[in-house]
Amino acid sequence: MTRMITCSKLKKEAPGLPTQPYPGELGKKVYEQISEEAWHLWLEHQTMLINEHRLSMIDPKARDFLRTEMNSFLFGSGSSKPAGYIPPDK
Repeated sequence: MTRMITCSKLKKEAPGLPTQPYPGELGKKVYEQISEEAWHLWLEHQTMLINEHRLSMIDPKARDFLRTEMNSFLFGSGSSKPAGYIPPDK
């Protein structure tokens, strides 16, 4: 049976994540308050940030940047796109 939660990002009841997707307290908060749909939106946004900022995931500063952006995207006012970003044609 699917675990239903009230998603903090989407402001609606939706299926929750099957497992904690990120370590630590932030991961626990994501698991408890973020739906699968919202998590997938974050993964798309995260991929764009990594590509546009040319982030290396072995760089601790890049990981800190993404952690801050994830918190803002999921629980705050949102994460902004880089200046001059043009989304790809779908």
